[in-house]
Amino acid sequence: MDTRQSEFLAAFEAFWNGWGAQQNDLMLIVCGSATTWITNKILSDKGGLFNRAARRLYLMPFTLRETEKYLVSRGIRWSRYDIVECYMTMGGIPYYLKLLDNELSYLANIDTIFFKRNGPLWDEFDHLYETLFGSAKGYLKIIEALSTKKSGLTRKEIIQATKLEDNGLLTEMLKSLKNSLFVRAYNTFGYGEKNVVYQLADYFTLFYMQFVKGKQNPDEHLWTHYLDHPAKHNWAGQTFEQVCKDHIALVKKAIGISALPTDISSWQGVSESGKAQIDLIIDRRDQTTNICEIKFSVGEFTIDQDYETKLRKKMQVFREATKSKKALQLVMITTYGVRQNAHSGIVQSQVRMDDLFAVSE
Repeated sequence: MDTRQSEFLAAFEAFWNGWGAQQNDLMLIVCGSATTWITNKILSDKGGLFNRAARRLYLMPFTLRETEKYLVSRGIRWSRYDIVECYMTMGGIPYYLKLLDNELSYLANIDTIFFKRNGPLWDEFDHLYETLFGSAKGYLKIIEALSTKKSGLTRKEIIQATKLEDNGLLTEMLKSLKNSLFVRAYNTFGYGEKNVVYQLADYFTLFYMQFVKGKQNPDEHLWTHYLDHPAKHNWAGQTFEQVCKDHIALVKKAIGISALPTDISSWQGVSESGKAQIDLIIDRRDQTTNICEIKFSVGEFTIDQDYETKLRKKMQVFREATKSKKALQLVMITTYGVRQNAHSGIVQSQVRMDDLFAVSE
């Protein structure tokens, strides 16, 4: 309704301020998929609708626990490993989850939904962004840039990659992508808000950009054929990190620090001992920092001598580069836990896949 020359918003303001706001038995709910329109035209309006919103209700995606309960209600009883993989493919979006067929396996469902000719989500990407953001060209440039680097980009790096102007419009686009949960903004350890990193966080978009985009004649059974493909293993490892970040409260609960104030960040740096990258750091107020190592594997994860050396070096580089005086504790977040052997003693705490399905406190 709110086309360029419709004057809809002016009429809406007149209706609400002149009559609607005075009615005691009237509640107006503004909702829909046009997120930027609601944010810019209603919630952030500086004119006649300023401060008119009495409550903001954010409809969040399902958690892993909620996804499992929803699938069971649909007669879908998969292993938690398959549920996590499904979550990494389409996120906790009920509309996407509703497309799953309870008579098909997880692999067959993904083939049917994404890769079968005229599958339900084969052309969803363009429709999604045009619906949410209207003129989506600038947004897509940002998304495509972020999809090339899993650890994310700073604002300066986004400008360099997209050639977008460093102005208020870019700020608005980044804000809209963040508010819509397509992008996560987080700090680099030790820099506070001085070095914000933007990371692509939407599961459907991550999956589409890697496996669907640009494929004109896809293998209709690609996901089944990719069961042991290196590209799938790489995607799963990176995307499982996103799942852990989206369930950070349960990660904290599993290691027994739910009540502790913490700062969540990532880090990469260089010292005399070399260079290292840490995807998840939980910096605690009790003079302890948890260095989290995240692994998605089909069974128990085995730490051998080489990997133990790598972990020790990573912590040493972090200590030297940041000059942190806090105690460092290594947390392994895995699907089925760490196999006990001569090298597993380096791990102070473990978080398993099942912990991510727990009830949040």
